[in-house]
Amino acid sequence: MSVETRRIGPEAAPDLYAVVRAAFEGRQPLDPPADALAETVESLAAALAQGPGGLLAYVDGEVVGGLLLDPVTTEHGDLMALRRFGVVPGARHHGVAHVLIGAAVEVARELGLAGLTVLARQELESNIGFWASNHFAEVGRQAPYVEMVRALPTSAPAADADAMRALAGSLATVLRAGDLLVLSGELGAGKTTFTQGLGEGLGVRGGITSPTFVIARVHPSLVDGPALVHVDAYRLGGLDELDDLDLDTSLDEAVTVVEWGAGVAEALADDRLHVRITRTLGADALGADGGGTDEDADDPRTVEFVPVGTRWLGVALPGGLTGGLPAGSPGASG
Repeated sequence: MSVETRRIGPEAAPDLYAVVRAAFEGRQPLDPPADALAETVESLAAALAQGPGGLLAYVDGEVVGGLLLDPVTTEHGDLMALRRFGVVPGARHHGVAHVLIGAAVEVARELGLAGLTVLARQELESNIGFWASNHFAEVGRQAPYVEMVRALPTSAPAADADAMRALAGSLATVLRAGDLLVLSGELGAGKTTFTQGLGEGLGVRGGITSPTFVIARVHPSLVDGPALVHVDAYRLGGLDELDDLDLDTSLDEAVTVVEWGAGVAEALADDRLHVRITRTLGADALGADGGGTDEDADDPRTVEFVPVGTRWLGVALPGGLTGGLPAGSPGASG
């Protein structure tokens, strides 16, 4: 199923109204009822006439989802609120909602906002879980709503190993004690090379190599900064085994990097930064069995930074924006 999104204004209010009715009427009865059910074509047209308008999702020319875009100023910064977010029942579980979120990220980036925010109903645990799976973090509750926010993801190229280390070194300048980084990528993608750049940027002691056989290494700071805890979760069976490493004793005092941590390390901290490294040439550059090391062919990589939690709102991540300004612009923090 190929999903297309389009920015819309008040002329598309009837289409958005149809989505809202189809999406919200099919939900379980709520007390008080969902505000969305009080919308009319006229009220949606008035809302769409303000600011950036909204988004509609299409499959084969048919409208299957939509939302209102509403820039708001919050205690967490200037964010894009997603209102009246809905997918028609027949198009659910086909990635439409994820595509809409991705399109909203691009609009927020275009407007120089720090992230996204959404209100979910407390009774709808599956909805809260959906937003959490899309890197939204809970920041407050005021019945009947749960407020959730997400900082914007960024990405940057790394042409070779030196560029990978330099990219990590630039990230190190905005890290602080207590930060958790979850690294993922195929064998030989460059996770250890990236961690080496972090170590150099943080000014820690000891050469950084893959900790596969010792599971975890601690590299103390040489510059009165945070230590670097380097963990390889490849052979760990789950969170219980990760907990057995007693990492909690150092999480608040160190920058912790967990290679192969996706699906294992997330519970260590509500605020975390996922770092996903992909090789442009894919597994072919590694040989037929997909094996290899970071020192294999110096083909280009792309590094994606996916922040979770309020810690990263307004932080200058490589390749992205911070607090409404391009990283490196006059007045940009970090």
